[in-house]
Amino acid sequence: MLRRSLFALAALACMSLAQAAPAVGQAAPDFTLQDAAGKPVKLSDYRGKYVVLEWTNPGCPYVRKHYNSGNMAATQQDAMGKGAVWLAINSTEKDAYDYLEPAKLVAWMKERKSTPTATLMDEEGVAGRAYGARTTPHMYIIDPQGKLVYAGGIDSIASSSPEDIKKATNYVKQGLGEAMSGKPISQATTRPYGCSIKYKSAA
Repeated sequence: MLRRSLFALAALACMSLAQAAPAVGQAAPDFTLQDAAGKPVKLSDYRGKYVVLEWTNPGCPYVRKHYNSGNMAATQQDAMGKGAVWLAINSTEKDAYDYLEPAKLVAWMKERKSTPTATLMDEEGVAGRAYGARTTPHMYIIDPQGKLVYAGGIDSIASSSPEDIKKATNYVKQGLGEAMSGKPISQATTRPYGCSIKYKSAA
């Protein structure tokens, strides 16, 4: 009975996230979060530019796959080299066993050559829930008008093996390249994969 109740609660949590998530083509929810240095960063301040949102947590093997291999840093550099903004967001609650405090999170990323525009802390889960972010990584692309144009996985092979990266289609690179060329994104919604985000329990 207890197991059944837990499954039901998990299903309800997933449903509430799915219902809250904006669909591709809709306005991307605005948010203000503190960066790792404690400075407030507002999404709408980047209006006029493409913005990539990356949900992250170094405790997740799927995240480590893309960081340790250099794939996340390369994808970031490709996007930022095209003039896009990259915001890495950690919605892991502070009580989670694999939560990293801001300075340690930034240090971990820098060790792997990752230098996003900003690393944002969302321990209360406000931004994550607004987007319906479910996994780490979970990726989104927002266009210069503030519209969500991509939501889903970083690539097409849902595994934690670095060997699969070179065989996969990088949906973020592909989508951003298409959007910036004035083309419709060929795969605007894909299935995210990774570890479930450890959100803070609702009061």
